[in-house]
Amino acid sequence: MLSVEDKMLHLEERLRMGDEIMKTYIYEGGFGIVAKSGVGSAIKHQKNMLKQADIEEAKSWKEADIIHMNTVFPDSVLAACLAKMQGKKVVYYGHSTMEDFRNSFIGSNRFASLFKKWICFCYSLGDIVITPTEYSKGLLESYGIQKKIYAVSNGVDTEFFQSRNKEKEKQELHEKYKIPMNRKVVVSAGHLIRRKGILDFLELAKMMPEITFIWFGGGNDSLVTQEVKEAVKKKSENVIFAGYVEAEELRNAYCGADAFAFFSYEETEGIVVLEALACEVPVVLRDIPVYKGWIQDQVQAYKVHNLEEYKHNLMHIFKENQEELKKNARELAEQRSIRSAGERLKVVYRLSGVNVLQSTYKGLLHRSVWKQEA
Repeated sequence: MLSVEDKMLHLEERLRMGDEIMKTYIYEGGFGIVAKSGVGSAIKHQKNMLKQADIEEAKSWKEADIIHMNTVFPDSVLAACLAKMQGKKVVYYGHSTMEDFRNSFIGSNRFASLFKKWICFCYSLGDIVITPTEYSKGLLESYGIQKKIYAVSNGVDTEFFQSRNKEKEKQELHEKYKIPMNRKVVVSAGHLIRRKGILDFLELAKMMPEITFIWFGGGNDSLVTQEVKEAVKKKSENVIFAGYVEAEELRNAYCGADAFAFFSYEETEGIVVLEALACEVPVVLRDIPVYKGWIQDQVQAYKVHNLEEYKHNLMHIFKENQEELKKNARELAEQRSIRSAGERLKVVYRLSGVNVLQSTYKGLLHRSVWKQEA
């Protein structure tokens, strides 16, 4: 066991080499509201990200030097202000934009401009802002936010999201939802909102009655628009609404399906897309700006513009060998793995200076050494 003197020398060496020894706390206020959303997944990913990148996670607010903020609820604003008053660094994650706020729930279009002003205020409380893609980074910069903005993927757990046994996963999916084994299955995931393309999903299912379509995910019934509610009630017989399921069941659905179709009109990244790519299920998605530059059409996925193209590409997937596409998809997912995202986060810490020590050198040594002794 190292002596106190040896620990001090080791810590001095870490400081000299510029290693991060500050502790990061991920604020989870409002988590219950976003737990089943992409923001909820992102918060979980960040915890794993810190671990993978050897960035120490603070177990309490008191011992934290850096605070990660992920939501734009009033309590998050108060927490960010408190952190700044206490001399802590604030890293604000820009998961939301005005563009993806629109067409989300009752009244969202009416309040979109106001929401934009609100998130600009929130994000400006950060010492830096992190957002998942270059596309969302460009949007936030266009809002006039004066803080430095960095693009860091939400990441995907590629160790978890991969097939264990394709044949078994296919059989389990078909048995669970009582689907004949000779019938093709297309899965999709997201909230039951217009922006996610739920209306297009239902329309495509009507165009392809010989295929079973399964939608994973739900939403707050009080916020779902009447248009969506009516469309869901009139769904065709080949549509199954599975609701919200745990990650293991969703992974097995990806792996057991014949294709994953994503209909969203606006995203800051799309965690479920990363999960599907990692599971090597052929992906068909709408050709929207967020995927420009990193998802190539017919290389890692099929990018389409209308329902006829969705249908055409799904039929192509069912008939033609997709091994090369699936291999490329997995490689792309690896590039955006949680481990890779964690390494990128560590670089951002250094570039932005959020890891600059705020305690005195002597005091930090004292705190760290005696914590190890305890």
